[in-house]
Amino acid sequence: MAKFIFVTGGVVSSLGKGLTSAAIGLLLERRGLSVGIQKLDPYINVDPGTMSPYQHGEVYVTDDGAETDLDLGHYERYTSSPIDRTSNYTAGRIYLSVIEKERRGEYLGSTVQVVPHITNEIKAAILKMAARDLDVVITEVGGTVGDIESLPFLEAIRQFALEQGRERTMFIHLTLVPFMRASGELKTKPSQHSVAQLRQIGIQPDVLVCRTERALDEDLRAKLSLFCNVPKEAVIEERDVQSSIYEVPVMLQENGLDDIVVRRLQLAAEDIKLDDWKEMIATIRSMSEEVVIGVCGKYINLNDSYKSIYEALDHAGIANRTRVRIRKISAEDVEREGPEDLLRGIHALLVPGGFGDRGIEGKIQAVRYARENGIPFFGICLGLQMAVIEFARNVAGMKGANSTEFDRDSAFPVIDFLPDQANLDRKGGTMRLGAYPCTLRDDSLASRLYGTRAISERHRHRFEVNNRWRPALEKHGLSVSGTWAEKDLVEIIELPSHPWFIGVQFHPEFKSKPLSPHPIFRGFVRAALARKSGLLGQKVEAAVERGSGSR
Repeated sequence: MAKFIFVTGGVVSSLGKGLTSAAIGLLLERRGLSVGIQKLDPYINVDPGTMSPYQHGEVYVTDDGAETDLDLGHYERYTSSPIDRTSNYTAGRIYLSVIEKERRGEYLGSTVQVVPHITNEIKAAILKMAARDLDVVITEVGGTVGDIESLPFLEAIRQFALEQGRERTMFIHLTLVPFMRASGELKTKPSQHSVAQLRQIGIQPDVLVCRTERALDEDLRAKLSLFCNVPKEAVIEERDVQSSIYEVPVMLQENGLDDIVVRRLQLAAEDIKLDDWKEMIATIRSMSEEVVIGVCGKYINLNDSYKSIYEALDHAGIANRTRVRIRKISAEDVEREGPEDLLRGIHALLVPGGFGDRGIEGKIQAVRYARENGIPFFGICLGLQMAVIEFARNVAGMKGANSTEFDRDSAFPVIDFLPDQANLDRKGGTMRLGAYPCTLRDDSLASRLYGTRAISERHRHRFEVNNRWRPALEKHGLSVSGTWAEKDLVEIIELPSHPWFIGVQFHPEFKSKPLSPHPIFRGFVRAALARKSGLLGQKVEAAVERGSGSR
């Protein structure tokens, strides 16, 4: 029977509960335990699929097509936890399920209330993850203690611990210990108030994980222990990391957190094995080579909007023992100022996904600059579509070529709705979502990068390359190197005449891990290195790592 860990947060939002939950999962897996991780989100949206990246960051997509919180990316990058629809529940999804049951008459005339109906549904969501024969289920509760919308979730986990028994459940509370520069002191009062609020709800934390920019001395630990009713050894320091977020698991392990969890839940755990992880951190710290990769996008000033892409670039940098410096380029700035100055000096260009027409012409100009100047190019989702439009306009002679997303009257709609998307009247959860197979051409850059012809990647889009115009595009030199055979849809395009140019309709960033970088990202950074060193010739065969593994 699974044991349960609940991770809550206090004082301020964005403390890093997702990262901490993932780090705990990694430590327990490295002690021979099977782990599942999930997140409970208090917002009323059924999923984040229609939410603005300015508010929510990226939407992370699972193999089974769930649109989820970006923290699930941390879970999947750090652990082997099964990540699917049971890994993320919002208040909206919980309430929708309860309302649908009420409409079906499943409550037999009862007055439907937050307690017990909503809290029972939340507890059922936790148990769905536990049904997989796991040793430990880690459940992160989104939001901050004291938020009105978080109360049903906190009440549910309080009930859960009572019903399952405290010997099978534990609570880890992540809090902030701020440094006041005026007085030169770390302050514990915010954490004391946060834990007091949690205790009023009926939850006593077993562990206090303290985010801090300065080391916690023994007196301060003793004070937090006394006022928060937590053993002193269970006051864990989580200091701001210097080199990489991948240092967090090692920091928590050095502070004894995994030992505390194993003892508290009486888990049959092995000695920890972290040698490969520590070796990776040593590599990160020692890297002196650097490449500059331009990322030209719409939400460029928000790190969380392209979180998985930035992480995948870091993973590829580690594999190539190269620090990746990202130059964030606003597509709207390119529209106004042109690409020459903004892209000058980059060693490679990546154009990510997105929706809406803002900045589109800037992205197209950026693609043209990379194509005409032999700069390694990688387009993801909308980035592929921009590459196709640019090629159609400027190489294939299709003046005014566009996507019907932006111009329904275009004479050359080289990008169009997927066949089953044209007449939908609902936005949420209706895109092409989740993992689909793709078959690669033998003689392609893609097949050399993957080392196989059969791959599977995750999608999130409504528009696709219009097959009507494929022959004309291919006649002028565009290569379709990957397709979904069942419906003959374009998945990957390349320009064989270019040193290194690839666009993919899927989101490969979702399958990259620090110890297992995605093969396209790995090859992309390697191509950037070749460009920097002047070795990027007619083709970049020497800069391609063959057989990096199928996806």
